Amino acid sequence: MNSAHLLSAQEAREALEDGSLTSEELVESCLARIDELEESIGAWVHIDKELALQQAQEADAIRRDGKACGALHGIPIGIKDIIDTSDYPTERGSALFRGRTPYADATLVSLLRESGAIILGKTVTTELAVLSPGKTRNPHNIEHTPGGSSSGSAAAVACAMVPLSVGTQTNGSVIRPASFCGVYGFKPSFGRISRQGVLLQSAPLDTIGVYARSLADLALIADVLIRFDRQDPVMKPSAPPAITQVMAEEPAFAPRFAFVRTPKWDQVDESSKDGFRELIESANLDADNSTIDIIDLPEFFDGLYQDHQNVMEADLALNYAQQYEEGKDLISAVLREILERGQKVLATDYNGALNRMLEYQECLDEIFEKYDAIITPSTFGAAPAGLESTGSPAMNTIWTFCGNPVINVPLLQDPQGLPVGVSVVARKGDDARVFRSTRWLLEHLDN
Repeated sequence: MNSAHLLSAQEAREALEDGSLTSEELVESCLARIDELEESIGAWVHIDKELALQQAQEADAIRRDGKACGALHGIPIGIKDIIDTSDYPTERGSALFRGRTPYADATLVSLLRESGAIILGKTVTTELAVLSPGKTRNPHNIEHTPGGSSSGSAAAVACAMVPLSVGTQTNGSVIRPASFCGVYGFKPSFGRISRQGVLLQSAPLDTIGVYARSLADLALIADVLIRFDRQDPVMKPSAPPAITQVMAEEPAFAPRFAFVRTPKWDQVDESSKDGFRELIESANLDADNSTIDIIDLPEFFDGLYQDHQNVMEADLALNYAQQYEEGKDLISAVLREILERGQKVLATDYNGALNRMLEYQECLDEIFEKYDAIITPSTFGAAPAGLESTGSPAMNTIWTFCGNPVINVPLLQDPQGLPVGVSVVARKGDDARVFRSTRWLLEHLDN
């Protein structure tokens, strides 16, 4: 097996451009890595090796002919199995959809193909992208959860089966697996990446996210996917944020960061708390006049978790009503319980939660008037042992409900060496700035 699978997407792109690597060689290396590790990790649900190699050969032929190549030309990518692909089944982690083969690609898959990316296969999701785990295990310790629901997407990137992958988040389904698996993960502002052709869970919350092993790679795929699509009703026409370009720029002033503990801080484990204290101390020792101030959110935010639950579970009950009525016996007990709770949410509670969403956003905007970004734990700690649960998403709930862009940075470790993520959060709509602030922070901590 050659070592091309170890390349970042940016490194692979450069090697493909200068001719020292072909897409076929890169895909062969990734497939060999999958053969090596898939039995123990279980990140994939559908892979067609011949199709993947055919795509790679076609990409190489286009490059040889001197035709225009996109930003991800020849680079393999994993797609969460709730996102429609015309050449692979999309079974949504459920026996209810076994054998389902869409007739068309989701918009985001079309954008990836347009950029020249190779769709390597479909990655494991939890059942209907909720809580019941799939087969995936954590690459750092296979007795620990990889998180969910985008478990396969995070694990595949973490163990170098693929340099990039796509997931989704309705509570903590991108950032939590990124933290547990020790990779970079990006949940953009709500409404920035099209959800057309993606399993609908909750229209006010569902967000597409991406995984990579470097911040630059995360920006590379985000720039491809953040494009207006009128088929997604929450999207608004706007210029692409040019994340890679803005990320490289030096800010006019040293960014200011706020460490926000959130109302769930008391549930963060002690080793993670110690790690964040060291992180804050290290940043505040710098001579560049940048500080990390510790602040708490108003008590008003204590109610956000119930508001999020009411919206998400009521929407799940609505959108999965047919599955509940016609296939209840094929749905896990944990999902049935969620759907039955959702059926009982009152309209006044649902609409009240959506009204308060704007109030929460306004409170956060007041913080972002003073600070460029918020730093906060991505999870309560490292991935829990056991495969019956995907861990708590509670550290992600505020940012999902309020629609803020978030980057998980794999900065910390627990005493056993398992990764612990740091979330960098920006004002809703400031997707490029959160990358610039994160890049600045990483360089600052390395000095």
